[in-house]
Amino acid sequence: MDLTPVQLTVHQLSKTLEVEFPGGECFSLPFEYLRVFSPSAEVRGHGGQGGTLVLDKQNVNIIAIEPVGNYGIKPIFDDGHSSGIFSWTTLYELGQQQEQNWQSYLSSISQK
Repeated sequence: MDLTPVQLTVHQLSKTLEVEFPGGECFSLPFEYLRVFSPSAEVRGHGGQGGTLVLDKQNVNIIAIEPVGNYGIKPIFDDGHSSGIFSWTTLYELGQQQEQNWQSYLSSISQK
């Protein structure tokens, strides 16, 4: 199944990235959610090492989005983070699993 989005829309006021996929599925992904679930080594960990729990990103903005080949995007966040490459599959999975991912994140930060 081709997961290349048919439309990507950045909504600066609501701080969301709207991603519409072929087949009609559409996800509204908050910038904060994208930042704390960035697929970068900084967030996910290096070489199998544990990742970093990213905190206090409620007000983060995306200031630019760069295309990465035909397979994804690289958002540039206003906190300086720019190393996460979101493949189309990653964006789709983040949309599909948004509620459970976010609940898991909230649980993790409440345990800190």
